[in-house]
Amino acid sequence: MFASVVDGACEGSGVSGPILIPRRFVWPYGGTTVFLTGSFTRWSNHIAMSPMEGCPAVFQVVCNLMPGFHQYKFNVDGEWRHDDQQPFVNGSCGVVNTIYIVREPDILPSILNTETPGRSHMEVDNMEANPRMPVSDLEVSRHRISVFLSTHTAYNLLPESGKVIALDINLPVKQAFHVLYEQGVSMAPLWDFFKSQFVGVLSAMDFILILKELGNHGSNLTQEQLETHTIAAWKEGKFQQFRTLDSNGGSYPWRFVHAGPHECLKDVALKVLQNKVSTVPIIHSSSEDGSYPQLLHLASLSGILKGICRHFKHSLSSLPILQLPVASIPLGTWMPRVGEPNGRPLAMLMPSASLGAALSMFVQAEVSSIPIVDANDSLLDIYSRSDITALAKDKAYARISLDEISIHQALLLGQDATSPSGIYNGQRCHMCLRSESLYKVMERLANPGVRRLVVVEAGSKRVEGIISLSDVFRFLLG
Repeated sequence: MFASVVDGACEGSGVSGPILIPRRFVWPYGGTTVFLTGSFTRWSNHIAMSPMEGCPAVFQVVCNLMPGFHQYKFNVDGEWRHDDQQPFVNGSCGVVNTIYIVREPDILPSILNTETPGRSHMEVDNMEANPRMPVSDLEVSRHRISVFLSTHTAYNLLPESGKVIALDINLPVKQAFHVLYEQGVSMAPLWDFFKSQFVGVLSAMDFILILKELGNHGSNLTQEQLETHTIAAWKEGKFQQFRTLDSNGGSYPWRFVHAGPHECLKDVALKVLQNKVSTVPIIHSSSEDGSYPQLLHLASLSGILKGICRHFKHSLSSLPILQLPVASIPLGTWMPRVGEPNGRPLAMLMPSASLGAALSMFVQAEVSSIPIVDANDSLLDIYSRSDITALAKDKAYARISLDEISIHQALLLGQDATSPSGIYNGQRCHMCLRSESLYKVMERLANPGVRRLVVVEAGSKRVEGIISLSDVFRFLLG
């Protein structure tokens, strides 16, 4: 796994040599034989890379490098290649990738404490030093991202073409969730015909609360009533219930969170974070009183993050924090080490756990997804709030008991009957390693439909943590 590098500066003769920092190189695009070469081998030696256990299309090797600037490229089945997802330049050897190894570790305040819960010295990819960064670099990076977000508006998120779905508030709840399932979306804005305006959203969390209500003994909502119970009646009932429970007399936040097309991206992102929603409808009205509103788009953190990655792709050196491995910064939720407390424990369940347990975890722990693991905490699948809409298919919710059906069975209900494999095919799970840079994690999270990455141990796929879109934006915005 470790490779020696030919570099005159690495040779010693009875005295301590320069600091060498282990660096993991990855070629994730397949091949039969893959070699690494670069300025650190004087472009002469070829270092063999090995397939990652459990991921035969991903090749990796760890090299001990001196701090400073390096260039490298890959030889894949006899053809010279570079990774266009990493920084690259035109050099004397053609197009080559570049990497900068941080020199001396700088003292950093506790905001970048590298003693991140869950770090282990028994994993394949935990070979890199704990890079630290001057607080000035952190402030500069955050400032530049803030400037970008403040100078671009929600208009920049609008696609050239697409569709948005809205539901009439007087639509029966049963039909509404069937529409969400058929359209493959987890939420939709609500339109009030009599007010001629959008008044809220219907989300997967509403369906979760309805299913829990149906499962409660003495519930006021029956299966028969669900057939005719409108979205408006459901929303009003929950509003009154939580308002009664609120001892301070405040209102339950079923308010409609939205943004205008001229609002800056930073304000849109803050609305998502502060209101704990996944999307914010972008609504435009040509009249001053807000009448005749037009639903233009459903803005999400994913779309905003995609804009950040695109804007800074060829100037990553201006954002030093993006080069840090995710395990070295306060980002996400991690498994605690033995004997170490963790303020926010990582919620996980086994496939035999009941669906009711998962729904309770969504509500009580306020999480949007739950890793499904085996007895060794190795990742098998993931169950998300949006998966609950699959129970609307053929009225499956009317035939099950939340405490009797397992998560495994619930996932099978939502699986396409023509799928050639079971739920443990890994296609639903988006993963990363703790050694991967923040920028690589951001690129993956910028893909549509990817809302979080499960951090796993190489080979065993043991769950070590989870990083969500919200986690990334809280860190970037400070």
